[in-house]
Amino acid sequence: MKKELILYLLGMLMLSACTSSREKGQAENLYSGAIRIAVDESFKPIIEEELQVYQALTPEALITPIYCSEVEAINLLLKDSVRLAITNRRLTEKELISFHTRKFFPESIRFAYSGIALITHRSNPDSLITLGDFRRIVTGKVTKWKELNPQSKLGRMQVVFDNPNSGTVHYVIDSICQGKALFDSLRALKNNEEVIDYVATTPNSIGIIGANWISNKADITHLSFNQKVRVLSVSDSTQATSNNSYRPYQAYLALKKYPMTHEVYILINDPRGALPTGLMTFLTGERGQRIILKSGLVPATQPVRIINVKDDF
Repeated sequence: MKKELILYLLGMLMLSACTSSREKGQAENLYSGAIRIAVDESFKPIIEEELQVYQALTPEALITPIYCSEVEAINLLLKDSVRLAITNRRLTEKELISFHTRKFFPESIRFAYSGIALITHRSNPDSLITLGDFRRIVTGKVTKWKELNPQSKLGRMQVVFDNPNSGTVHYVIDSICQGKALFDSLRALKNNEEVIDYVATTPNSIGIIGANWISNKADITHLSFNQKVRVLSVSDSTQATSNNSYRPYQAYLALKKYPMTHEVYILINDPRGALPTGLMTFLTGERGQRIILKSGLVPATQPVRIINVKDDF
């Protein structure tokens, strides 16, 4: 009995020592230690899945994600408050110079392909939109549904997005509006979940969210979306038709047929090659990329196979 008690106490002491060491960062290497990472909130669902698997495989690693705006994520990386961030874009030349002057040499590593999704209330009969009309909406040139569809009875549009500093908004400004400011009547909420809930209860609304948030988790084929809202088909032609418009299905993201497809990056500044590098290796490796594939997004570092299904979804 005494022997068993001694062994038990020794085991508890060793566990306590390991936990204390990990929390203090004293044992950090590729597979152990405690770090924080910054993640653009639009990627929260997929990163939570990735971390759940990673930490099951690597129990000595403690990863604490900070879900925030893209601006805040990059600022945390610049301040060396985190050594890894997940964002919609690469580091800019100005940001790289800031690191280089401090003898740091960060990397921007392509991690996945995602997209910007446009959602409306399920009762909204409009299901197609052109990229040009979307540009006119977010810059304030179109403010009523009737201006897009003369038969519409929905009245004035309520345009909502996740956060004024998010990667989603920056993509819309840079890639859709060519640098022009967004219309000041657009409404910013706190996150993508709030956008979905708002659109689901507001018939005249249109929401701008990450494609990462619209998947139907009950559908392993990724051929259906969140049943609370309608996902619009987008065309880069001057007139949207069923033949030239696409929704952000996984295949259309992979083939770049969906007009608002974009890359997702891991930004890493880890001169010691420790736990952030270990996590990056997992995310870009076979297991991490397989999670991307199952989420409905497109892996960036692993080959994908596209099957042509001749049904009209």
